[in-house]
Amino acid sequence: MASIGQIVPQTPGSEVLARARQRAILVPDCMVEARRIANTVIAGWHGRRKRGIGENFWQFRPYSEGESLSRIDWRRSARDDHTYVRDREWEAAHTVWLWADMSPSMMYKSTLGSVSKESRALVLMLALAEILARSGERIGCPGIMEPVAARNAAERLASAIMLSPPPEGLPDTQMIRGASDIVLIGDFLDDADRIMARIAPLARRNLRGHVVEIADPAEETFPYSGRTEFTDPETGEKLVSGRAETLREDYQRAYLARRDHLGQSLRRMGWSFVFHRTDHLASEALAALHGHLSGNPPQLSGAR
Repeated sequence: MASIGQIVPQTPGSEVLARARQRAILVPDCMVEARRIANTVIAGWHGRRKRGIGENFWQFRPYSEGESLSRIDWRRSARDDHTYVRDREWEAAHTVWLWADMSPSMMYKSTLGSVSKESRALVLMLALAEILARSGERIGCPGIMEPVAARNAAERLASAIMLSPPPEGLPDTQMIRGASDIVLIGDFLDDADRIMARIAPLARRNLRGHVVEIADPAEETFPYSGRTEFTDPETGEKLVSGRAETLREDYQRAYLARRDHLGQSLRRMGWSFVFHRTDHLASEALAALHGHLSGNPPQLSGAR
């Protein structure tokens, strides 16, 4: 049987250096794709603005008895028989930490997927950074970049990723202080209870979290048949099956049970969970994720 999937080849050299070089080559293209997706998705959004203390105009609304007369907009009120107050926009910047798993399993791409899981994770992270930076949020990446509030935050994050060793496993979050959002993007193929044991302490530190699980379609559908050799990209261990199709039902049951358990555990903790396949549009996952960050979770979405 012809190969359905493969691990993206690495540049010769030491493992860390080789993967760093490969990612450095990948990041510029991912940045271009991220900006294209951000421009497409952001068109119908209004950000996360809300009324409060600030300099920018937000809205006019009817005056309520007891409010300070200094807040009345007399020019607007003179247009009709009502008295109006000018509200200003709340401008306190929020910190959002972004992280994408770059472990060997993320480099997988089957013939059913359009890109590798690593590529899709980078695109989503950079596209989200682009959108949040336009909204004035502070963007950081644990262990790679301290939070910055700048229009070019996505480019700065891309440069920092190119110059940093590939992060593996969940990030070290000791540098995160105060209430923030953290977005974790990866395949999360480890045992769900083990993942939750690492994530639960973050919630207790008042971090509002969002997890995006990236999957290649072959990982969910298990399209293998006949004699098939499976290789663990993390350990190199191999498993040979004479009739792979006989494993499909048990595999899919275990795969879905792990994913459902992880999603339910995260939601009980107050975090959001988005599942996304690489044969779907990246904009689907980006829209779902931005909805959770904005407090407007999607009702129906290709990313769930």
